[in-house]
Formats: sequence, structure tokens, C-alpha cells
Amino acid sequence: MTPCFPDISISTERLVLRPFEEADVPALTDMMNDELVTAWSSVPHPYTRADARQWVHAAAPRERTSGRGIVFAVSELLTQRLVGITHLRHTDWRIRTTEAGYVVAPWARGEGYAAEALQAVARWLFADQGFERLEVRTAAGNTASQQVAQKVGCISEGVLRNAGIVRTRSDDWAAAQGGADTEWSEIRTDLIVWGLLPEDLDDAGGEHPATVERTAAPDHRPLG
Repeated sequence: MTPCFPDISISTERLVLRPFEEADVPALTDMMNDELVTAWSSVPHPYTRADARQWVHAAAPRERTSGRGIVFAVSELLTQRLVGITHLRHTDWRIRTTEAGYVVAPWARGEGYAAEALQAVARWLFADQGFERLEVRTAAGNTASQQVAQKVGCISEGVLRNAGIVRTRSDDWAAAQGGADTEWSEIRTDLIVWGLLPEDLDDAGGEHPATVERTAAPDHRPLG
């Protein structure tokens, strides 16, 4: 039987990390259509509500049940507003390692939410799940993502040359279209590899202790 992460929620002083729900679809759609999310991720563009529903009801829960990882919707504790995603992926259960990715909604940037969520997930991963390594890979030009990794305590371990793809927009194309939205094109980029071990997280400390709650599995049947 393939191992998988438990169906849980994690709470910090300001955030709740939980499974996605149907009610998240409108905010998820808006978040994933943000220019920075489009540039630094591989999500479809434009990102439709159908894409969001497929993620909420199929792709995200399948990450957990397949054993590949787990996806958390990150919401504010007080307002319940969706403010981001934290995603564990490429999990290797034999050597107890996994890779983290994260997205912050444009309406929630500058609050430290990405680092708070990542730190909470890392503490749960090491203390509760017995993992020995968490990895983050950031595009060479994505300084905001790199700052999150550093704040949590990740150590830069090297560069994977020409190993990733990001998207950029051409102003020349926009001018040719009379000022219309610019067209996105893909370019290759180096990836910086960051590693986090349990002792690195302890050294980094943290201002937002977390609690873990197991949740009842939501209904993930496809929508009619």
C-alpha cells in the first residue's frame, strides 16, 4: 500500500492550512490569474473557474491520496479569506524527503504569510511525520520566493543550471496589438536549490507556533 500524508489542518496564530473547498474557487481563480503567479509557475493562463474546480476536487486531493505529497489552502484565521497555497510534492517515502512550493495571493503579500505557512508545515513534517529533509527550488530571478526560503531557515545548496522554465511578456507584442495585454512566452532559467533539515528549522526559531488537527475527508466527487 502506498503511504500518504494524513488529511489534516494546521493552525498558526494567523493562518489555517486546510484542504481546498468549493467555496475557494472564486478566490483561487483570481489568485492564479495574478501576473506574478503566471510568471513564476506553470499554471494554465488564463486560469478559469473550471481549472480551479479541477484543482479543488481532483488534482489537489489526488496529490495526497497518491502519496506524492499534500496541498494546503492557506486562509486567514480571523477572516477565513484564502491567501495562498502551500504544496508538498515529489515525496520520497523511503528517504523521507519532499519538495515544497508556495503561492501568495496578491491581496495578501507583504504579511509574511508564505514563511509562516511553510514553517508550520515544516515543523509538522519533521516532528509528526518523521521526515529528514525539505527542499525548495526557486527560479534564479524569483527573489521573493528566495526570501521566504531564507526566512524559514533553508540553506542555499547550489544551482541547477538551465533546469527550469518561467514565463515572460513581450512589450513589443503589446505595442503591435495597440496596447492589448502582452503575450506570455516561456524561457529557461537556472534553479536555486534550498535544503531544510530539522536542525536548520530549530536554529531559525519562529514566532508562530502551530497546532495540527485531523479533518474529516471532504467530498471530492466530480461536479456534475
